[in-house]
Amino acid sequence: MRHADWYFDFISPYAYFALLRLDELPGDVDIRLKPLLFAGLLNHWGQKGPAEIPAKRLWTYRSCAWTAKTLGIPFRAPAAHPFNPLPYLRLAIAAGSTRAAVHTIFEALWTTGADPSDPAMVAALAARLSVPIAALTTADTKQILRTNTESAAAAGVFGVPTLLINGELFWGVDGLDFAKAYLADPSILASEEMQRISTLPIAASRI
Repeated sequence: MRHADWYFDFISPYAYFALLRLDELPGDVDIRLKPLLFAGLLNHWGQKGPAEIPAKRLWTYRSCAWTAKTLGIPFRAPAAHPFNPLPYLRLAIAAGSTRAAVHTIFEALWTTGADPSDPAMVAALAARLSVPIAALTTADTKQILRTNTESAAAAGVFGVPTLLINGELFWGVDGLDFAKAYLADPSILASEEMQRISTLPIAASRI
């Protein structure tokens, strides 16, 4: 059995799309779902999120709505975005980070237009997943989320969703196609050009 870690945050609509495609990976790949705090990655790398850049924010929402309609995927953006994903990340962890639980949470956030900041939404999802609401604030739940975020950053993860396979990163929805190709033939990363660009020098940088 081969293994892959799938890092995600419910704040990302692209992670929702990618979740629906995980079954495209070979059946002998054990996919471990790893909720993390995207904001923690942004702080680690000194980046802004897509929703923090006005023009990119609008593009992201339009692109997601168009993609969903084109592919026939249920999609309705939440009442406000970005939102605080912490309760949902902790809920997923308390529910065992199972595919079914993660799908249920993504579906509630990205197909209903509901308000993620409404505590009633969190409570309803917790009840649906048979998770005591108190489980979201235990030290163990918080530590797992912290560990997932820190281990992802240490592995070089810079965005969500990201698949980590044998130490190699495959970022984004389109990264799934790259991951499938790598799983079919790991030597694709050993080609002359892949090796050359791995050590490509920087010719200029911003001050």
